Amino acid sequence: MPAHLTGADQWGTIIATVDPLRVSPTMSAITLFASLLRCQDRDWFGRHLLHRFATLTFFLGTAICAESWHSAAHSAENVTRPNVVFILADDLGYGDLGCFGQKLIETPHIDRLAVQGTRFTQAYAGATVCAPSRCSLMTGRHNGHAAIRGNQEVQPEGQYPMPADTFTVAHLMQKAGYVTGLIGKWGLGHPGSSSTPDKMGFDYFFGYNCQRKAHEYFPEYLWRNSEQVPLGGKQYSHDLLAEDALQFVRRNKDKPFFLYLALTIPHAKLQVPDLGPYAAKDWPENLKTLAAMITRMDRDVGRLMALVAELSLDDETLVFFASDNGAAYRDDLFDHSGPLRGYKRDMYEGGIRTPAIVRWPGKVKAGAVSEQVWSFPDFLPTLADLTSQPIPAGLDGISILPTLVQGETIEHPPLYYEFHERGFQQAARLGHWKGVKLAPDRLLELYDLTTDIGEKHNVATEHPEIASKIESYLKTARTDSQQWTIQKAMAKGTKKGKAKAKGAGNE
Repeated sequence: MPAHLTGADQWGTIIATVDPLRVSPTMSAITLFASLLRCQDRDWFGRHLLHRFATLTFFLGTAICAESWHSAAHSAENVTRPNVVFILADDLGYGDLGCFGQKLIETPHIDRLAVQGTRFTQAYAGATVCAPSRCSLMTGRHNGHAAIRGNQEVQPEGQYPMPADTFTVAHLMQKAGYVTGLIGKWGLGHPGSSSTPDKMGFDYFFGYNCQRKAHEYFPEYLWRNSEQVPLGGKQYSHDLLAEDALQFVRRNKDKPFFLYLALTIPHAKLQVPDLGPYAAKDWPENLKTLAAMITRMDRDVGRLMALVAELSLDDETLVFFASDNGAAYRDDLFDHSGPLRGYKRDMYEGGIRTPAIVRWPGKVKAGAVSEQVWSFPDFLPTLADLTSQPIPAGLDGISILPTLVQGETIEHPPLYYEFHERGFQQAARLGHWKGVKLAPDRLLELYDLTTDIGEKHNVATEHPEIASKIESYLKTARTDSQQWTIQKAMAKGTKKGKAKAKGAGNE
C-alpha cells in the first residue's frame, strides 16, 4: 500500500477492496486484516482503532448476512427448480411391471420407484403408437391438434418432421436455464430436417434419430448430436444409452438439467446379450428374451437412481417413468395389459393407458397410489408451472403440479385420441366415461371406467345422452391436418384390409 497516503486514505482504499455482497465473509476478513497489517500510518489506526473495529464488525456482519441470504436463496432455487428426468419405455404394457401386477418379469428397481414415489393408475400416453405419442409429450398437444398424428417414415432414415417453429418442452427448459439432453430414440424428424433434436431444444443428443433404425439393438451406428458414431453392429445399443445417461448426469450435476431418457426396450427386435435370471426357465425363447430385456432396462433405471443418490441429488430430482403406448406383445404368459382391454394400436385402454410413476423425495408422496387422470400433453404445462413460466397458449394439457406436490385432485379436461393406420379411429375420455369410435360410419361404443376398467360392457344404449355428448365432442376435438386427413386414413385402412385378406399377415 503506498506510504504517501494518509491513514484515512489508506482505510478508504482497504474498504474499497472488498464487496461483502460478492465475496464470502472469510475472504472479506482475510482481505481486510491483511490490508490492515500492510498499512503504514499505524499512529492514525491506533487513534481510531475502536471506531475502525466497530466499522469492521458491522462490515463483516453485513457480509455474513449477505452470504446467508444468498445461500438461502440458492437452496430455495434448488427446491423450486429441481432436475427433471423423464424415463420413457418403448411398448411396455400396463401390466409389465411388478408394481402394476406383473408376476413373472422381475422389475425391482422400477418397483422401488413406486415405493419411493406415487404410482398413477389412470395416466395416459400421447397415442397408441410411437411418433404421435412422443409428439404429444414434447408439445403439449393431443392427437387432434399435434403436428404428428401417425407413424410416417422418410427414406432412407427418419420420420415425418415437426414444423420448424414447434415449441417443445426442451425449449421451455432451456428458457428456464436448464441443460437439456435426449438420450435414446427421437422419431420426430429425419437427419437434416427442421425437426432434429438440436433444433427442438436439446443441447445434447445421443441415440437413434429414426424409430425404424431403433428396431435393431446392434446397430451400425448411433447419432451423437449431428454426427454418426460408428458401432459396426457389435455393441448392444441399450447398454450404450444407459451408460451415456449416467455420464450426462455426472457432467451436469452442478447445474439444473432436464434428461429425456427415451429407452428402446422392449420394442422389437427381441435381442439381448444374455437371458439373465430367465435362462433356465421352460418358456419359449422369445419370451425369455423379452423378459430379460425388461429386467435389463430395470437394472439400468436402478443404476441411474443410485447415481442420483450418490451425487446427493435425490431431493433435487423429479423423476417420471412411463411407456409410450400399450404393449406390443400378446402372448398368454405375461398378461402384458393386466386388467385392460387391448394392446398397442388399439383405442381401448390397453393401447393408451401407461404404467406411470413419479418420484420426488419430500415433495411427491411416497408409497402412494393416485387415480388422478393425466396424459402426456400435461407434461409441458406441468414443467412450465414447475419453473414459474407462463403456460404457452393453445395447449391441450394442463399442469398437474398441484397433484404431484400437494395431492390435489384436478378435474381433467377431456382426453382425445385418433389413429390413422386402421382407417380412421377415435377415442375420448370425459370424466369416467370412455367413448370409442372404430370408424366414422360405426356407432360409438361407451364404457363406464369406474365399474368396467376392462371395457367389456358397451352401455351406449343405456346412456344415450352421454354417448351423444361424446359423439359431439369427437367432431369438434380435432382440426384438419393436410398430412393426416380422414380420407387418407380411410384409404390406408382399406388397403391394409385387402392385404390381410390376401394373407399378408399382421402389422
